[in-house]
Amino acid sequence: MRRLLILLAFAGFSVVSFAQDATDSPSEKYSVATNSFWSNWFVQGNFTWTAFYSNEEKGLDFAKSPLKDFRRDMGFSVAIGKWFTPSIGLRTKFNGIWGKSVISENCKDNKAKYWNLQEQVLFNLSNLFCGYSDTRVWNLSPYLGVGAARNCTYNTYELAGSAGILNTWKLTDKLRLNLDLNYNVCGDDFEGRAWDNGGIGGGHEQRNHDRWFAAEVGLTLNLGKGSWKKSPDVEALKTMHQGQLDALNAQLADLQAENQNLRSREPQVIRDTTYVNKSTRDFITTPVSVFFDLAKINVANLKDLVNVQALAKYAKENNCNILVTGYADSSTGTPAINERLSMQRAETVKGELIKMGVSESKIRCTHNGGVNILGKNSPKEFDRRATVQIVED
Repeated sequence: MRRLLILLAFAGFSVVSFAQDATDSPSEKYSVATNSFWSNWFVQGNFTWTAFYSNEEKGLDFAKSPLKDFRRDMGFSVAIGKWFTPSIGLRTKFNGIWGKSVISENCKDNKAKYWNLQEQVLFNLSNLFCGYSDTRVWNLSPYLGVGAARNCTYNTYELAGSAGILNTWKLTDKLRLNLDLNYNVCGDDFEGRAWDNGGIGGGHEQRNHDRWFAAEVGLTLNLGKGSWKKSPDVEALKTMHQGQLDALNAQLADLQAENQNLRSREPQVIRDTTYVNKSTRDFITTPVSVFFDLAKINVANLKDLVNVQALAKYAKENNCNILVTGYADSSTGTPAINERLSMQRAETVKGELIKMGVSESKIRCTHNGGVNILGKNSPKEFDRRATVQIVED
């Protein structure tokens, strides 16, 4: 028994290591953000129909049909597991308790009790080949397992292996319907060494692994966070941010050139406050965006504040007022939540401006709740933002 427990522990450790390696290098095409260890856990409960095949029947002309009464029995299984990535998971599964030791074609002679404890690694082919989707209804997950089986009737233990296909259908965000079809095999001593000495079928040792087939129907309950957030399109964000930086740098260059030009003019021209060139007006009226993650009020990328810092510097040097407007993505969350998020995002950016030296009296905040402005031609994540601009009032 000690040997079995050591093997189970080693198998579990090996599978977890494999799952972690897979997480470290996810597919670029279907990449998702990493979840915490406590996310993506699940529990399962199933009713089980099982057909048993014994090494003791070797050489006998028993009917092979799994529907025969002397082979089949009902039972149950329970499992707890975790998905380490959308495609790779690990579960610990227990099943039993009513079974058959097939030593005759009489159902009453074959009755036995057993349990089977397995550590299994699951491969979600739906996510692996089609990409992760939290709206997918059907997921197909083949699996392999290793563990220990005990025949309680004969008080014997054996190593056991399993292979199967787990089908799940989404009922709600937390609940799924299971159909688990599996094949199990264990050592030939599962039904007792007494049968090896002579055997039922003819006076010689029978060496053929015991095995059984099972069909299980039940439910899966997701614990805590059960979904995966897709990684942001970094290249698109970089392109957008770079475009803003390029435009801002061009405006600053125009302003510097204009300032140099003004210094060379007559004093009365410099005092003419009606002179405002086009590049200055563009700089004043062009909003700078600061982006946020879903349901968050902390700035997603501190590089966004580079653009804000340039506006803050201009506002301080020219005693200008600043308008900060907060937004949320209307496609997620309720209107009340989006209203609060947009207001808090505006306040976050206001706090950053104050840190940059802008007087609080020069900053005005407003918010527009949930919107779908940038989402029309850009990813909807771009609407999770706050804008900063110079105002002339």
